[in-house]
Amino acid sequence: MEKDVKEWLDKSGMLFLRSIGIKEGQIVLDFGCNVGHYTIPSAKVVGKKGIVYAVDSDTKSLNELIQISEKEGLKNIVPVQTKSARLKVNLKNESIDAILLYDVLHYMEVTKRNKLYSDCYRLLKDKALLSVYPKHNKLDEPLWNLSDMQLEDVIKEIGSAEFHLEGKYYKRLIHDNNYNMGYILNFTKIGMEGGCYESK
Repeated sequence: MEKDVKEWLDKSGMLFLRSIGIKEGQIVLDFGCNVGHYTIPSAKVVGKKGIVYAVDSDTKSLNELIQISEKEGLKNIVPVQTKSARLKVNLKNESIDAILLYDVLHYMEVTKRNKLYSDCYRLLKDKALLSVYPKHNKLDEPLWNLSDMQLEDVIKEIGSAEFHLEGKYYKRLIHDNNYNMGYILNFTKIGMEGGCYESK
């Protein structure tokens, strides 16, 4: 395991996740979790009273994540395999405290992204956290579906899905297997009192 990744899983990842709002006892969903660079430290932060749903379409990545979690002695990670970019998981509406969309949006064209935001809205509790790392936007190693989008375009797009931007942070975090500086966008779901919620 690379030095940066080990240090991240052992310490820095937990500090990072606490700083962006992940708390003990929460139910967290890590979408596009890959081998768990955010799942593992999330599980450590939420502790035994919390749960982390690790969602990915790749069986090999999920198997590797399970192996890592077993070595770490973590029993609060629930792997969930999907067949698409949708959060079609067997979870109740408004049952999740926080969803992480980290380094995944560039894989999807706008229609799929909007469907994903809708899924997130359905699953998140009122005023819960949607935390987004929009890697590969126009000014950050531009790639694929975000290559023509500025950070403000991403913010506007997610805002149109009934989420309110609560904070924008420039932080040191892990990308692939190395440290990287990037923007984290924290949104909260606009709740039922605003007349926005629809069961989907």
